Amino acid sequence: MHKLSILPNGLKIVVTPLKGTQSVTVLVLAGAGSRFETKSISGISHFIEHLFFKGASRYKNAGEVAEAIDAVGGDFNAFTGKEYAGYYVKLASHQKEVAFDVIGDMMLNASFNLTEIDKERNVIMEEYNMYQDTPMYQVGWDFERLIFGDQPMGWDQIGEMSVIKSVTREQILDYKHSLYTPDNVVISVAGAVTEKEVKDLVAKYFPFGNDKRKFSAKPYVRVASSGKVKVQNKKTEQGHLILGVEGLPALHKDEYVEKILSVVLGGNMSSRMFMNVREMKGLSYYIRTNTDDYSDTGIISTSAGVDLKRVDLAITAIMEEYRKITEAVIGEAELTKAKEFMKGKIILRLEDSEEYAHLMGKQALMHPKIETVEQLLKKIDAVTADDVLRLARELFKEENFRLALIGPFEDPAHFEKLLHY
Repeated sequence: MHKLSILPNGLKIVVTPLKGTQSVTVLVLAGAGSRFETKSISGISHFIEHLFFKGASRYKNAGEVAEAIDAVGGDFNAFTGKEYAGYYVKLASHQKEVAFDVIGDMMLNASFNLTEIDKERNVIMEEYNMYQDTPMYQVGWDFERLIFGDQPMGWDQIGEMSVIKSVTREQILDYKHSLYTPDNVVISVAGAVTEKEVKDLVAKYFPFGNDKRKFSAKPYVRVASSGKVKVQNKKTEQGHLILGVEGLPALHKDEYVEKILSVVLGGNMSSRMFMNVREMKGLSYYIRTNTDDYSDTGIISTSAGVDLKRVDLAITAIMEEYRKITEAVIGEAELTKAKEFMKGKIILRLEDSEEYAHLMGKQALMHPKIETVEQLLKKIDAVTADDVLRLARELFKEENFRLALIGPFEDPAHFEKLLHY
């Protein structure tokens, strides 16, 4: 059972002791994702994520950070999302203090050395180029821009190349001091650990002051769409597409109805999209339906890698599956299979202390309360076939569909004609 503590300065500490593991994950989440940015600093959240591991007070450079964690056989990494950034170290429980030491040092004392900033510009530009050369990534960003428009929710986390080249140390420090404050940070620890151990180590290695977060993310505003289709003309051996609609925000009353809907459509290898588009018609190599949920909006979409010569057929086949799920109640067997699949995946993921730390930490940062795994599983069980049909009809209206496509294609109007039942 997790334990949540809130210190007088607003810092949240979530401790989840786990039986049957000898590992510990120490994860720090900060409400400092890319939707907190403006155009002039688009990409700064991701840039800072790169710089945190480059040296601080006790660990002077990237080499010393890596050596400290390698010396105990640990793993460390970081990530930047739209609404938060995360930093974690996972290691054997008897070495847990190393994790608190390293992350605490970088969180409070990161030096943001000018030489390291300039070196990291080149690294991030190469990462940017990698994504440009990987249509499976790029098409996702194109789709988000279609759905959310030209505002922070619709921008890529990696940011603008011009910002990567020009962002200054002063801008980085200002952003860090504005958002990496105790009232905007969660320390989530899961594994072979006790609440007292964690609180003692947080007191020792995370001596935050009393600074307050300086600003919040701008609310998402639904904007008039600039079109239903985005085509990026590129020489590829396969067409990459994402076809879907704006979905539900996190904590919506139908959040788990939407998740079950996505599983039935394309969540696994026996789903409708997989069986009917890939297996029966042979139109795609990969195909899957996913949901993305944010605090005030979301997405439900199907992504696929398709035969260049039969891309029209693939789009039509995907639309057909969207249509069919709005017309008839799914059978009990299909519903039960989707529920058990989803519950099984949650349970399997939570064999890992890192996943547990993330689940509890994200809720502590983003949600008004933390729900237990048992409570989440009950929400899945409560979904009915009538719920799925009702939500499918609400979401999958023809006018809601958007399509992003990358490949040797040119005419968006041609593909827009296919977005009909």
